Amino acid sequence: MGEVKINGAKNAAVAILPATLLIDGVCTIENLPHISDVMISCEILEKLGAKITWNNKNSVTIDTRNIHTTKAPIDLTSKFRASYYIIGSMLGRKKEIEVGMPGGCQLGARPIDQHVKGFEMLGAEVTVGNGTIFATADKLVGNSIYMDIVSVGATINIMLAATLAEGTTTIDNAAKEPHIVDVANFLNTMGADIRGAGTDVIKINGVKKLKGNATYSVVPDQIEAGTFMLAAVATRGDLLIKNCITKHLDSITAKIIEVGGIVEDYGDSLRVCCKKRPTKANIKTLPHPGFPTDLQPQMGVVLSLANGTSIINESIWESRFQYTQELNKMGAKITAQGKTAIFEGVEKLSGAPVYSTDLRAGAALIIAGAAAEGTTEIYNLEHIDRGYENIEERFRNIGAQIERVKE
Repeated sequence: MGEVKINGAKNAAVAILPATLLIDGVCTIENLPHISDVMISCEILEKLGAKITWNNKNSVTIDTRNIHTTKAPIDLTSKFRASYYIIGSMLGRKKEIEVGMPGGCQLGARPIDQHVKGFEMLGAEVTVGNGTIFATADKLVGNSIYMDIVSVGATINIMLAATLAEGTTTIDNAAKEPHIVDVANFLNTMGADIRGAGTDVIKINGVKKLKGNATYSVVPDQIEAGTFMLAAVATRGDLLIKNCITKHLDSITAKIIEVGGIVEDYGDSLRVCCKKRPTKANIKTLPHPGFPTDLQPQMGVVLSLANGTSIINESIWESRFQYTQELNKMGAKITAQGKTAIFEGVEKLSGAPVYSTDLRAGAALIIAGAAAEGTTEIYNLEHIDRGYENIEERFRNIGAQIERVKE
């Protein structure tokens, strides 16, 4: 049986780092994943005037007392999606910010209208155009904000902006993902007053300032844990996954059991094994606590090898099935149209040259390569490095024959 230790959550880290801009002081963040999105986040903070000291590769001390500009570097903010959290934080701290339009994985339309609506309801003026977002406010005042759709990014961004606003802000129909709870816990540790994170109503009582002078450890990564769980099933392996919050993984655990895998829950670790070919299952991605869209491609690999015909309905992003064309090159039989994909399970996949189209697709292709006969070459690794620390070494440690080569 192999074992793997789960790192800090990417989706929490890329929101907590910008959240440090709300602190007029110093704080230390531990259990950061050593990934490119975190590095770029830190670079943006430095450009805004933060002083950053790395204690080790997973721990950083940030001094945000001397923020001297409200223009974020466009070349950096356009590199990943979560750069938009700078807007909420800087609106709260400086009442003004200009950033480039956020980049990240191309998963179809990813509008920021819910973010803008929230900022405007707190009293900000937001202008979007020429590839930039400019937001300004005389002051921010709490309000009741109803989210038209459940949006993780908008929930966190409004929470950030409301932390230092006057009065109370209520976010209705809020997203409930574990990393939203983690951002709220971080802010509360630094002196904020946020209640209800993890439910669909979040209440933020504005405070005068955040004091910092505290250390916070990022929550374990639910998506990384799920990625390794599904790798164990696809390769018919046996894996102990350490340092995870098993409650966050209930929807994945349920599906693994449904397809014939075995999951043993030890509280802060899980054992996942699969001794036979998985059976078919139907999946619909949903906001938490439903099946996460960020594990849909990895689950797709399992279903491409399953006995029978499976269907995945992707209800979050419209272009999340690009990876299915790559799996088909490896011998899978997948028909994807719009937000639905039909998987006719095959007995085995065969190695082929494939291209990672986005972060989670890249992780899925590594799983497919580990499960396939022959050699698989995966290109566009920069997508994978955005969200997984040292992925090839960690797969190698659990028995995969994998190496990174320079072209």
